[in-house]
Amino acid sequence: MAMKLRPFDIDQDFDSIKDWINDERSHAMWCANNVDYPVTREEFGELMKNVAVRCGDKPYVATDDNGKVEGFFCYSTDSDTREGMLKFVVVDPDRRGKGVARQMLRMVIDSAFDEAQAIAVNLMVFTENERARKCYESVGFKERETTPGAFKYKDETWGRCNMVIVNPKA
Repeated sequence: MAMKLRPFDIDQDFDSIKDWINDERSHAMWCANNVDYPVTREEFGELMKNVAVRCGDKPYVATDDNGKVEGFFCYSTDSDTREGMLKFVVVDPDRRGKGVARQMLRMVIDSAFDEAQAIAVNLMVFTENERARKCYESVGFKERETTPGAFKYKDETWGRCNMVIVNPKA
């Protein structure tokens, strides 16, 4: 199957992704509680506008051959450092463990290196999100810096790990 990446359209895509995070803890791991759980269309639209203004982030979806949405992420490139940043990465739960996230991430990284001329791409992941960390490592991300105790969720404290993959041509 040929995955495609395209810009996220809230009217067309929100209903596909809104139920992918279906518990409060997973929601906190996904968005660091930048938006309430459960997420509404209005709040998600505001979040996307805010990260676009603050960070230059653009939301995208990954689709299969039939146009079915399988993944979501935001991406931006810092024009000063030429480093890309991935945020809010999530895959349809029915597609997890099937290589969808790895394929989506590789496509983003290739595009960042080849088209945006990024020297590296980085992301943040909570240390307790072991499944996501393993996925990121499987495509070549390496731990750059970890901040212990960076986030509180109920009675838990999570570390925040910055992971990076460097453009081999940079």
